[in-house]
Amino acid sequence: KAAKLLALSGLFSIYKRKGPTSTDVLNRLKEKLLAEAGMKQQGKKRKKHGLKIGHGGTLDSAASGVLVVGIGKGTKMLSRMLKGSKKYTAVGELGKVTDTLDTNGKITEEKSYSHITRADLEGVLPKFIGNILQVPPLYSALKKDGQRLSDLVKKGEVVDLKPARPVTVYGLQVRAFQSPLFTLDVECGGGFYVRSLVSDIGRELSSCAYLKELTRTKQGPFTLEDHILQEEHWTIDGVAQALEKSMPLLPAELERGVPKDREADQGTASSDEQCIA
Repeated sequence: KAAKLLALSGLFSIYKRKGPTSTDVLNRLKEKLLAEAGMKQQGKKRKKHGLKIGHGGTLDSAASGVLVVGIGKGTKMLSRMLKGSKKYTAVGELGKVTDTLDTNGKITEEKSYSHITRADLEGVLPKFIGNILQVPPLYSALKKDGQRLSDLVKKGEVVDLKPARPVTVYGLQVRAFQSPLFTLDVECGGGFYVRSLVSDIGRELSSCAYLKELTRTKQGPFTLEDHILQEEHWTIDGVAQALEKSMPLLPAELERGVPKDREADQGTASSDEQCIA
């Protein structure tokens, strides 16, 4: 079984539930595969077992959905997943904002939201579509001097916000509105933070808002409905079958990379979003 595990190579996707970090989920997958193969993981040094595995785009701990995984030589393809388009369903709550811009943080501000209608919300969305500048949140995987901003903030260090950087939003629609809650369908490029979007929308509406729920429904060719390997199938045979099913999805996607009409608009994805373990 060890030989079969080490021979696995390619991309597939798994379901990340709310709670654990993307790295936690990746490590859980790796531990299950190594245990089944009778291979011991010694510390954090993958050279001890020879298994190379990584994910192609961080999902926050409070988020769920599609997490693309590369195994073997597939880890070299993960940068394409970072730069490619992703789709999310996001639930925001008006009238409150937290220091993390999502449910993990503490409420830092409350404002009136009773004046906001669905038409108001729909009216501001065009400002956030296309090539825009976005200030990343302080609590993020981005790094300063080799350390994550979120870790520095938790240590009590004073950290300045990163400067606004170019990002791309391909589509943004209101799915539901029942004040103070609203649901958005978002399609965006790499390096984009949905919780920053929700916060920025709240400010644009003369109130505030934070991200209450987030589900990644699509990344590259992988969709939540059709291409997810659930945890009960995190076995060597399960991964082998997932890789086989993924093969027809990938050639055109990897040959093309980012579609030509989007390539010029696509900013460089942050390497901090990618994890190779």
